Amino acid sequence: MPETLESFTKRIKTLEIQGAKEIAIESLKFLRKIAKQKGFGREFNKAANKIEKTRPTAVVLHNCLEILKKERKIETINKLLRQLNQATKEIAKRGSRLIKNNYVIMTHCHSGEALAIIKQAWKEGKKIKVYATETEPKEQGIKTAKELSRLKIPVILIVDSAVEFFMKDVDIVIVGTDAIRKEGIVNKIGTYPLAVVAWEHKKPFYVVGNTLKLDKRKKLIIEERSPHEIYIEHMKTLEVRNPAFDETPWKYVKRVVTEKGILTPGNILRMLK
Repeated sequence: MPETLESFTKRIKTLEIQGAKEIAIESLKFLRKIAKQKGFGREFNKAANKIEKTRPTAVVLHNCLEILKKERKIETINKLLRQLNQATKEIAKRGSRLIKNNYVIMTHCHSGEALAIIKQAWKEGKKIKVYATETEPKEQGIKTAKELSRLKIPVILIVDSAVEFFMKDVDIVIVGTDAIRKEGIVNKIGTYPLAVVAWEHKKPFYVVGNTLKLDKRKKLIIEERSPHEIYIEHMKTLEVRNPAFDETPWKYVKRVVTEKGILTPGNILRMLK
C-alpha cells in the first residue's frame, strides 16, 4: 500500500526520519510521488504545507519548496535530490582534511553530514576516536555511537552533561546544523553549551551543513516537543518544557564546512545578506 500523508508526517514527528537534510530528501521523494500522480496542484500544495509544518525549525525543506514554487517540475525535485546527495560527498572530502591522524573528536546528536566527515577520515586510514553525547531526551547520539561502532570506529558514549569533563581530551568538536542564520547556527538542544565549553577549553568548534541550510527566514520558530519525552507522569504543579533546538552565536564557531568550502562566519554572513 502506498504511504499516506498522515503516516509519512508521523514518521517525521516521531523522529523515525530525522535530520534537516534527511527530512528534506525523504519529503522530496514523497512529494515526487504525488506530483507524478496528480501534478503540482492543490493536493501537492496541501501535502507540502503539512510536511513543512511538521518540523518547523529545520530550513532545508523550506528552501527546497521555495525553489519548487518557481520551477514546478519533476526534474526540479530530482535536481534538488542530486544536489543534497552530492553536497554530502563534497562535505565529507573537504571536512576530512580538518581531521589529523590520532585526533579525538567530539560530536552531538546524529548528523549525517558530520558523520560523513568522520567516516571519510576513517576511510582514509586516519586513527581517530570519537566522543558522542547521548543527546537527550531522544537519545539521538546513541544512534551516532552505534553507527560508528558498527564501522569499528572507536567511540565513547557520554551523557550530555559530561562534555566539560572530557573536553580536555578532545582535539576538535564537529556538529551538524538544522539552520544557518545571521544570529548563529541552530542545532539540537545542547549544542550551545557544548560550544561554550569548547571555547573555554580553546578547542575548535566546527559546524557542518550544506548551503541549502542557509536560513533567510525573518522569524525562527524553535520547535517544542512533547513533555512526555522528558517525564511521563502528570502532576498539576509541574510544568515540563522540551525545546528541541538552541541557537549558538557565531563567536563560538571557528568554521562552517559546506560543499562550497570551509567558510568563516564572515563568509556565511555575507551569503545570508
